[in-house]
Amino acid sequence: MVQDKPGVLNRVSSTFRRRGFNLASLAVGRSETEGFSRMTFVVEGTNEEVDQVIKQLDKLIDVIKVSDISREDVVSRELALIKITTSTSTRPEVLQLAETFRSHVVDVSTDSVIIEVTGDGHKITSLIRILEPYGISEVMRTGQIGLIRGISEFQRP
Repeated sequence: MVQDKPGVLNRVSSTFRRRGFNLASLAVGRSETEGFSRMTFVVEGTNEEVDQVIKQLDKLIDVIKVSDISREDVVSRELALIKITTSTSTRPEVLQLAETFRSHVVDVSTDSVIIEVTGDGHKITSLIRILEPYGISEVMRTGQIGLIRGISEFQRP
């Protein structure tokens, strides 16, 4: 949880850069509390490395609270938009695959379809792999977001 003001994302991401971490995923959005944003980072590293980054983030003035939710019971999701090149002969197959993955067709043109899919990263990656033979022209993924199940530490009085 961070203050929602200019420059915060840069200061937070610079902490990861200085430590030599590659961010596998980054998502930022306003939170339920006005003036605050929630950032979700997916970082690969040892427990010691992650603990060190958490300590560094806690020192930043604009950071309100840092939590490692990787060991918690969480609900996590990612969103992707996938544009597939289609023809009249391949469009029905692509639409059937989209339905199988419980995704939504959000745009159809004469030569392409855009599919919106939400779920864990494995589901999205699987759908992308299955659609590759049809000709994916663009993919945009949001990055992973997550919330701890039940009452979290941010909600406790």
